[in-house]
Amino acid sequence: MGDMGAAAGGQYPDFPAVATHGGHYIQYNIFGNMFEITTKYRPPIMPIGRGAYGIVCSVLNSETNEMVAIKKIANAFDNYMDAKRTLREIKLLRHLDHENVIGIRDVIPPPLRREFTDVYIATELMDTDLHQIIRSNQGLSEEHCQILRGLKYIHSAGVIHRDLKPSNLLLNANCDLKICDFGLARPNSENEFMTEYVVTRWYRAPELLLNSSEYTAAIDLLGTPTDSDLDFTRNEDARRYIRQLPRHPRQNLAKVFPHVNPLAIDLVDKMLTVNPTKRITVEAALEHPYLARLHDAADEPVCPKSFSFDFEQQMLTEEQIKDMIYKEALDLNPHYA
Repeated sequence: MGDMGAAAGGQYPDFPAVATHGGHYIQYNIFGNMFEITTKYRPPIMPIGRGAYGIVCSVLNSETNEMVAIKKIANAFDNYMDAKRTLREIKLLRHLDHENVIGIRDVIPPPLRREFTDVYIATELMDTDLHQIIRSNQGLSEEHCQILRGLKYIHSAGVIHRDLKPSNLLLNANCDLKICDFGLARPNSENEFMTEYVVTRWYRAPELLLNSSEYTAAIDLLGTPTDSDLDFTRNEDARRYIRQLPRHPRQNLAKVFPHVNPLAIDLVDKMLTVNPTKRITVEAALEHPYLARLHDAADEPVCPKSFSFDFEQQMLTEEQIKDMIYKEALDLNPHYA
């Protein structure tokens, strides 16, 4: 859900709109895409993102006077794994409540339960994402350590994000940062079997690239593979692969970036440790001298209650997943029950 907070790229004309279901819903035609939302959401409506799942639009919630981003997941139950991912995301976002985690505002109930095919999720609206900032000429600042602040909270809830990448880090003009897209999240448990088929390849930690099923919260601090320090993986194929790579000594980051603050170099070096058991933790990173100006333990809250993944333990049917998402929507909109 990384495009959820993408900035609107300009002004759009009024889109065709029709009142439906007794005037309780408005159906918009957004460049040929049907977008049906409840009447509390008012124009201006603007498309701000698009993906394989559907589209994202910004719109005004007239009850709260807040602009929100609404993501339409089209045919949300056609693919079993995608449907579970949507359910997981909704449940996690409703559990997590932190300044550096995107806030869920609504799951719009369908007009008719029997015709429930598309899921609409409303979240806080952000201006852009870190991917766009990196591609621009805009500089990054120490304030972006909010990533660590958010991760500390997420990990304290017993959750590993598993898909941290620039497009999943949303920003606004005030430099506020929020982590989004929890569809691949898993429990922070060493006893939990975990698959390596996660995280966009360019941002994968080495323990994922090396096919290790024993990863922990350390994967949310990116590591860089080398040909050594492989004690953490028992996968012989992975070890063999590393051994056959051309030998290149590790470069001294201080020499590569001679004008960068040595404390920043030290922190990055600790984050880029291959062995996850030796990699710096989020808590230790926040306490690092480089971030001393910004670090305030009293302003780095943890989650008061661990998130329960119990619903993942049962083999849910498509109808059960649909019913669980429907109940989440009604819980947020009791007057539609």
